Amino acid sequence: NVGKRITFFRTAKNYSVNKLATLSRKAIADIELGNKNPTIEILSYICEALNISLREFFDEQTNGQFCDDPLIAKVYRLTPKQREALLVFLDSILE
Repeated sequence: NVGKRITFFRTAKNYSVNKLATLSRKAIADIELGNKNPTIEILSYICEALNISLREFFDEQTNGQFCDDPLIAKVYRLTPKQREALLVFLDSILE
């Protein structure tokens, strides 16, 4: 569900609908509620605003109950560079 994914990533980054919605607050709310489907262009813009890739957006790991994991939400608050550093760190302690 595209709307639920937007909500997940938006809240994980502590963004309000208003902060994300340079498109329009109503458009973001309608997409999150499932009332409208975004075009790939709009979805790409939303992902850019959330500092995530389309690939991350559609990653199966962010489906269902996994989206409710507070640890995953914290990871998505990190910048891409911070996430990369975290992965390097985790790889070093898991070897």
